Amino acid sequence: MRAATYFFIWVDLALALFEEPALFPLPFLATSIAEVLCLAAFFGRLVHFAKVTPQTVFWKDTKNICVMVTIVLTLIDLIVYGSLEAANIHGVRWSRVLRPVFLINFPESRQIRRAFRSIRNTLPDILYVFFLFIFSMLIFSLMALKLFEDRGLKTVEGSPYFTNILDIAFELYVLVTTANSPDVMMPAYEFNWWYSLYFITYIIINTYIFMSVFLAVVYNNYRKHLKNEIRTLAYLKRHKMIEAFNILKVKVGTEFVVKEAQWRRLAKVVAPDISSSHLELLLRISDEGQKGFVDKTNFLRLADLLNIQVVTINIKRHPLEAWMPRVYQSYASLLVQKMVQHRTFVWVYDVIILINAIFIALDDKNPLISYAEWLFLSLYIVEVLLKLYTYEPRAYFGRKQFWNWFDTLIIIAALVATVANTTIQSARKYNSQQILDIVLILRILRLLRVIVSIQRFRVIVTTLINIGPMMLTFGSLVLVVYYVFAIIGMEVFQGKVHFFDPNSTSPDALACGNPALQNSAFAQGRYCRINFNNLAASLILLMELTVVNQWHILAEGFALVTHQAAKLYFIGFHVVVVILIVNIFIAFILEAFFVAYSLEKSEVETAIEKKIQELGVGVQEEEVQDGKLIDNVDTKDSGFSGDDGDSKKKALKGLYFRIASKRYKTVDALLQQMFESEIAPEDEGPSLEEILNFSPSDIHPKNPNFENSA
Repeated sequence: MRAATYFFIWVDLALALFEEPALFPLPFLATSIAEVLCLAAFFGRLVHFAKVTPQTVFWKDTKNICVMVTIVLTLIDLIVYGSLEAANIHGVRWSRVLRPVFLINFPESRQIRRAFRSIRNTLPDILYVFFLFIFSMLIFSLMALKLFEDRGLKTVEGSPYFTNILDIAFELYVLVTTANSPDVMMPAYEFNWWYSLYFITYIIINTYIFMSVFLAVVYNNYRKHLKNEIRTLAYLKRHKMIEAFNILKVKVGTEFVVKEAQWRRLAKVVAPDISSSHLELLLRISDEGQKGFVDKTNFLRLADLLNIQVVTINIKRHPLEAWMPRVYQSYASLLVQKMVQHRTFVWVYDVIILINAIFIALDDKNPLISYAEWLFLSLYIVEVLLKLYTYEPRAYFGRKQFWNWFDTLIIIAALVATVANTTIQSARKYNSQQILDIVLILRILRLLRVIVSIQRFRVIVTTLINIGPMMLTFGSLVLVVYYVFAIIGMEVFQGKVHFFDPNSTSPDALACGNPALQNSAFAQGRYCRINFNNLAASLILLMELTVVNQWHILAEGFALVTHQAAKLYFIGFHVVVVILIVNIFIAFILEAFFVAYSLEKSEVETAIEKKIQELGVGVQEEEVQDGKLIDNVDTKDSGFSGDDGDSKKKALKGLYFRIASKRYKTVDALLQQMFESEIAPEDEGPSLEEILNFSPSDIHPKNPNFENSA
């Protein structure tokens, strides 16, 4: 059902590609039938919810009401638009801007709704700053009008300079984005250099101070509301675990406990895929004295125990050790294995990669350079073969060994690139430049091995992996905003600007097919292809506006072909996307990096690791990272000599455990872990009603000091 819902949502959104103005035109009847089918699917999903949800809950849920209202409005619009089309009267498909409502309001899109809540929560405070910013901009606009109105100055295009208050306000708003700097200042600066002080003051106050305040306000509010959500979730979990304990508890002696059999059944129901060895490990932690029952304190952390990913490792012998044990365990063989496991082996290949980078930058037409490419490739292949000789192959290419897969695929790509490049160059002629381009790109990919070798790079990459899901959420949020603005832009600006082939001899080509753009900066900049004539072109235009460079020229061009009020559309897009959404995204990135760099292991993780080590079945996380494998994890890095590592390695066979890397947790999970660490085990928390009515203003540090107050 979830897959079907998403399928129809994306089909509904994609219909804009086939509707006028269309990238791939289809008759109105075809697109309307497709849209009705999508609406029927959405209605069926609602009926499904209604069947499995109490009626009072279903009708109180605003998401369901929004979906129903949108379905009704879309059907009305389809009927009205279809009737107008039948009568050959031009109509407007206004309901298309409502299509993202389906993406936002179905339960599967919880994270997107959460992002919208972040915007809604931030709006009240940011509006005060925005109004103050607008007030400051208008004050400077009035000052500019009085300073330059009677000077008789002209712009480069020959237009009067700063004689209209609305034009001045628009130019100064653009100056905040620095898109028209220093052009907007030049007429006044050429007249008298003292006027530069006016623009410098304006930039300092509005560009640097106000834009920084916007980010500060957005970040503060985002952090405050995020912490409130996390606090609510943490206390709700504690409340539900207490309810579960009260249902399952029995009295043993003077205290209430949960019997081991009940605990096992509960764990298997909640986590049906858990292995028996993993379950036994968690029971040993929960029932420390092996009394046959779990007390309340240990029961309350069952959810935390199940949330922590414990990797069960079945360490196997190397196939060569089984096939020819005497050869594999010989002195020469062990020396090779120790060499590969030593840190110096990694350093040597780091140096080789850097030397290879220098050779790639040199002229590859030189025969010496070509031979060097084969030398480097041979060294990389030898490296992989040595690692496969030292480490058990199935472990080396295990599901969790991302960096080993990455490294090997890069080397294979380099081999393919080098062979293909040699083949192409040896031929007298070749037809496709694209083949050579692909070859060159694959050769350069070899440098990505640096990411594997340098630990700090991997820290950054793994932090980015942590925030990846939320980055996708913000991508969906931006897509929703882009889609709405694109539909509005197509309805207002379609057909106003036309693109002509660069070799076209049509006199209209110089003015983008519209006389109003004759000799304009828009036409002279050859921006004719940036238009609202279909959905794809509209999305590209909005991306250009997000970058903000030259966005004022685009706004001016569309204002010339319609009305000066069209600039409000572009200002509105800048405010919503660049000032609001981008700042919220930056706030999230900041919080994610702060959390990822500052978080330590939780009390539950520590308890699991302690029990693993007590049972003697432990494998340390830090000894498994950087491409090293479980087959040698208990062998300390002690150079090329010593037998202690060998004895451990021989003994290290069978079933072992380790905590999965904390680097790959979501930011929400990390924040919740931080908050729960502050809740005492015996603290049952507030009542359910109080939890559901938590407010961000309720959050106060327990012991105020400079650090936690800040």
